[in-house]
Amino acid sequence: MKIQHLFISKMLLLVLMLFSLMVLAACRDDTSAKEDANEDDVKVEAEKENQSPQQGGRVTGAMYSAPSGMFNPLFYEDIYDDTILAFTHEALFTQNENLEYEALLAMDNWELNDDHTELTIHLEEDVTWHDGEAFTADDVVFTYQVVADPDYMKAGGIRSNYVTPLLGYGEYTEGETDEFEGVVAEDDHTVIFKFSEPTVTPEYIASLRIIPKHIFKEIPVIDMPKESLEIETVVGTGPFQLADIVEREQYVLEKNKDYWQGEPYLDEITWKMIEQPNVIHVLKDEEIDFIENPSGLPKEKHQQVSKLDNIKMIEQADFNYQLLGFKHNHRPTEDVEKGTINPDNWEPNEKLPKEVRQAIGFAINRAELIGENHDEGLLHGKGQLINAPIAPQSWAYNDKITDDYPYDPKKAAEILDEAGYELGEDGFRTDPDGDEWTLNMDYPAGNKLREQAAPLIKEFLEDVGIKINLREPKEMSTYVAELADDDTDWDLYLIGWNLDLKDPDPLGLWGIDNMYNFSRWNNPKSDELLYKALEDSEALDQEKRTDIYADWQELFSEDLPGLILFTENSLWTYNKRLHGVEPLPHTLYHGSHLWWVDDN
Repeated sequence: MKIQHLFISKMLLLVLMLFSLMVLAACRDDTSAKEDANEDDVKVEAEKENQSPQQGGRVTGAMYSAPSGMFNPLFYEDIYDDTILAFTHEALFTQNENLEYEALLAMDNWELNDDHTELTIHLEEDVTWHDGEAFTADDVVFTYQVVADPDYMKAGGIRSNYVTPLLGYGEYTEGETDEFEGVVAEDDHTVIFKFSEPTVTPEYIASLRIIPKHIFKEIPVIDMPKESLEIETVVGTGPFQLADIVEREQYVLEKNKDYWQGEPYLDEITWKMIEQPNVIHVLKDEEIDFIENPSGLPKEKHQQVSKLDNIKMIEQADFNYQLLGFKHNHRPTEDVEKGTINPDNWEPNEKLPKEVRQAIGFAINRAELIGENHDEGLLHGKGQLINAPIAPQSWAYNDKITDDYPYDPKKAAEILDEAGYELGEDGFRTDPDGDEWTLNMDYPAGNKLREQAAPLIKEFLEDVGIKINLREPKEMSTYVAELADDDTDWDLYLIGWNLDLKDPDPLGLWGIDNMYNFSRWNNPKSDELLYKALEDSEALDQEKRTDIYADWQELFSEDLPGLILFTENSLWTYNKRLHGVEPLPHTLYHGSHLWWVDDN
C-alpha cells in the first residue's frame, strides 16, 4: 500500500496554489537540560558583550501584507497568520538545525513500538494555556478529532494529511463511528498515536499545533473558522499571546508571564504593516527591529542594508528551488480529457533524450544566474546550486552530487556532437536524422525571477547550438493547467517549488503517477526507490532511509527529469539591539522567550 500518497497529494495541491508551504515555527529544545543550554547560550552572548539579558522592552517586526485574521493553527492558510501563530501556539514536536525531530510539548522519552504502528508520547507537565487552564492529553486528542471530523474539509480545513494515516480515520471522517481510535489519551499526560500502517514519519504526524479543547469544544467544526476570527479564541501555550489588533495596521503580542519554559524577557512584540520599498528606511531609522519574511529583503538591496551599522543579517539556504523542467513524455488527449495518469499510454518526447538533457545541464551557467559577484546575477549572489530536489539542510541530502553539472559549454557541445546533433552554418543544430530541431520553452508571467531567467537560459542554450522557441509567458493559472495537461508541444518549462520541511520525501512531485510530476518522468527505478524509502522495512531505520534517498538523488541527477537552477538564500535581518536570536534553517522565531533588548 502506498501509505503516504493521499496526504502528500493534498499537501502539494496547496503548494501549487500558493507556491509557499507554511513556515514551521515555535521551535525549541524539550528537556530542562536543553532549556538550560539555550539559556546558557544567551548568557554567553551577553557576557561577550559585557551585558546580561535584561527583562522588559519591546520590539517591532515588519510585515509586507496583513494577516487574514485566521489565527487558528488548524484552519489558517496565510503565511502572515502563521507568523503570529509561531509565537502563540505550539506542537508536540519541532525540528532542529538538521530538520530532525525533537520534543516540544512532548517530553523526550517518546516510544515507538516495534512494528511502527503506535507512538506513545508523554507530555510536559505544568504547561498551561494563556488563560491559565491546564494543557492535557485531552487537548491533543481533541485537536486531531477536529481535523478528522467529517465537516473539517467542508469548513475549509487543509491539514487532513496529519490524520489520514491514523487508525480509523476513514470510518470516523465518513461518520460511521463517533470514536476516533487514531489518537487516544491514556492519562492526563500520555497520548498514543495509532497508525493504520507502519510509518516512517510518526513524529511528522504528531507535529500539528494544538488547540485548547475548553475553548472550542462547544463550537461545531463547521463553524470553527468563523469563531476563530475572534481574538478571545486565540489561546495557545506559546511564549506570547495576541493582545490587540488594529486591522491591517498592527498586531500586538504580549508576553505570557506564566510560560512553561520561563517568563519571556521581552514585554511585547508588535507587528506593523510596512510597504516593501520603505523597508530600508524604517530599518535605518530603527522604526522596526526585524523583517518577517527572510525572502522579503530584495536581493539587490542586500549590500545597501548590510552597510547599516545597526543591522545584523544572517544568510542561509531557503527551502525552495527553481527548476528548468524537461518534458520526458506527453499524455494523449484522451487521457487528459478523462483526467487519468496512465504511463502505459504516454508518448515519448523524442526531442529530449538523455544526452540532450545532460548537455543542457552543462550548457547553462547556473552560477552566473545566481551572481558570482554580489552586484550581478538574478540573486546577487544570494543562492546555492543543488542537483536534486531535497533540501541541502536535510539529513537526506546527498552532497556527492552537488557538482554534477558545472558550467562547461565545451562538454555540452561534445555530448551533442557524439549524439549526432550536427551544427549547421546558421549556428543551430539538426537532430540525428538531419531535420530541423527546435525546443519550445514556456514560463509563467508574474514572477520576476523566472521572467528574467528565461531569456538568459535561451541565450546559454543557443550558444551551444540548441535553437530555442521562447514563447510568450502565460498567466499562472493558464500556465499550470497547460503544464499539467501534457497533450501539447511543450519541451522545456520553468517552475518553482517549495520543499516540504517536515520530511524529505519527494514522491509527491516525482512519483511516476503523480499529477505534479509535470515532466512525466517514467523511470521505474525511481519509483522503486521512493516507495522503498516509505514502505520497506529498511526505511524504518533512518540511516538506511538516508542511503535510499542518496541512491535516488544520484538517479535523478543522472537521468535528469529537470535541471535545478538554484535555491535562493533567505536573509534574516534584524536590529543589533535585539539579542538571543538564533535562527534555525527554517525559522527565526524559535526560542523567542529568550529574546531581549539592551536599551530599556
